[in-house]
Amino acid sequence: MKVAIAGAGGRMGRTLIEGVLADRELTLAVALEAPGAAAIGQAAGALRITADLAALAAADVLVDFTRPEGTLAYLEACLKQNRRMVIGTTGFSEAQSARIAEAARRIPIVLSPNFAIGVNVVFRLAQTAARALGDAYDVEIVEAHHRHKVDAPSGTALKLGELVAQALGRDLGKVATHGRHGDTGERPARAIGFHAIRGGEIVGEHTVLFAGPGERVEVTVRSQSRTTYASGAIRAAKWLAGQGPGLYDMFDVLGLK
Repeated sequence: MKVAIAGAGGRMGRTLIEGVLADRELTLAVALEAPGAAAIGQAAGALRITADLAALAAADVLVDFTRPEGTLAYLEACLKQNRRMVIGTTGFSEAQSARIAEAARRIPIVLSPNFAIGVNVVFRLAQTAARALGDAYDVEIVEAHHRHKVDAPSGTALKLGELVAQALGRDLGKVATHGRHGDTGERPARAIGFHAIRGGEIVGEHTVLFAGPGERVEVTVRSQSRTTYASGAIRAAKWLAGQGPGLYDMFDVLGLK
């Protein structure tokens, strides 16, 4: 399979390139960056990083971990050239998410806020815990990332919140609480709290805390390296080879549905 990597000059892009080059079933076909990026022209394996979207013709699938605006541009190029897509970008607006869903009617797309296999297992564990523990337990979600991350809460934290809210029959938009400051009053019983930590080189840590009468249950995952994300994204790219148009996630890839 021939793979294109978007954001090839970034930390995640470089990790993805290393993963593709190490996989005997894959060939690095294209390394892409945004127009004007400093990495354009730099080496990526035997290739040079380019901003030319027409180069996607040489690939079967594009793996994209960039920013929402960049992802949408790559999406249009994949639609034009009928290429599959793996999207690990987070922070999409409702309109951008709708555009991705619309595009998935024509091409196969795996979209996930986190491609680490362990994280996706935690998604399922948190959902199961919420169903079992119910309304008697307060829910707080704490996430930590490196100082360069620009969005908060992380897409993974929001996904955890969505899954827990669904399991508890709550509308996350109505019950989410983002941090606390000052005289906040007593905690609403059905609230789901989010707390974001930013500092140093933390790759990614997420905890869902269920605090109930006489006990506290915590479901935690800590990513020690970006290779966990790359391995999952590469697994998703391979899985897409046998799929028709549709919007999939890592639960589909891992058989967790």
